[in-house]
Amino acid sequence: MTRTPAEQFALLKRGTASLTTDEELRKKLETGRPLRVKLGVDPNRPDLHLGHSVVLRKLRQFQELGHHAVLIIGDFTGMVGDPSGRSKARTQLTPAEVEVNAKTYFDQVGRILDVSKVEIVRNSQWLKALPFYELVQLAAKMTVARFLERDDFQKRYRAGVPIGLHEFLYLVMQAYDSVVVRADVELGGTDQTFNFMVGRDLMRDLGMEPQVCLTMPLLVGTDGKEKMSKSLGNCIEIALDPFEMYSKVMSVPDGLMKDWYTLLTELPLDEVERLCDGTKTHPKSAKDRLAREISACYHSRESADSAAETWREKFSEKKVVDVEDLALEGARQSLVALVRATGIPKSNGEARRLIEQGGVELDGARVTDPHAEFDLKAGAILKVGKKKRFFRLKVK
Repeated sequence: MTRTPAEQFALLKRGTASLTTDEELRKKLETGRPLRVKLGVDPNRPDLHLGHSVVLRKLRQFQELGHHAVLIIGDFTGMVGDPSGRSKARTQLTPAEVEVNAKTYFDQVGRILDVSKVEIVRNSQWLKALPFYELVQLAAKMTVARFLERDDFQKRYRAGVPIGLHEFLYLVMQAYDSVVVRADVELGGTDQTFNFMVGRDLMRDLGMEPQVCLTMPLLVGTDGKEKMSKSLGNCIEIALDPFEMYSKVMSVPDGLMKDWYTLLTELPLDEVERLCDGTKTHPKSAKDRLAREISACYHSRESADSAAETWREKFSEKKVVDVEDLALEGARQSLVALVRATGIPKSNGEARRLIEQGGVELDGARVTDPHAEFDLKAGAILKVGKKKRFFRLKVK
């Protein structure tokens, strides 16, 4: 069904953190032509998680409305390293590392986007061949003072933490990406706002109509505190099987449900309000629905329902037998310390091996990162070892 510009705007505004500006996007939509919508991803890590899916789902929404998705794989900028939100310069990746990660992006992005209708390009196509004098000309349109307005650069400058010249050049290169692909709209997380505005300025300086910058909130991870990140152990990868995905969603704090419903599902907002109103829907039922909806996005509805039934059979208070109580001091625990507290492994090294070999599950979700830390909930079920000993957590 064809949607009017006003209807498109209302759909696209859902869940957004900021938009520069509402009026500009409305005008672009009113032209009636398919907009070129840019999303740039630097393949710094091999796996995509639900945090990445927030902007990818917004790009799919543009697709479904008939607009043209442009996915830029930052294989060149990925070797430089995005300074956004960093307290120090990123470790620069090698071309081989970037290539391995980029292949995973290609393999996984099809779980969200209609890849047959995506213009997928690598920014090495134009940045690698960019003559140095042209890079200098682009850089001449920007100022160090402008870049130092950026919060993370300010903090590092005041703290005496080095800021590499290549980090400034990263902003120039990302801005140039928008010029090359003739972006009408650029999508990303709120941590990309400054980068997007640099691209907007460069397009204007070069006589082009500036892109609209649409940012999405950074998804809070399963710990309920920090943004979702694999390094923090609070993420849910989109490649997980239905049971693990369902189980991990069931472990998230209740306070995340409204944001997760809004950003990770397509349920109408009035239904989201009803589900997240504890006087109308029991939180356990609301979380079950959330876990089913998210799992069904990446698998079938039948697989999501089957995962829910398996989870109930394994972890329902009435069906789990031979569960030992495990008393813990403090809710914040490293995974190694948590596993050691069961008395099963006799050393930290043995605990790490057990974790890495897939012998540990928390609320039905296998956890394999020995560096992970968790904010634990009383009543959570921990399974450890090949003999499948179960522990119900008692948090003091």
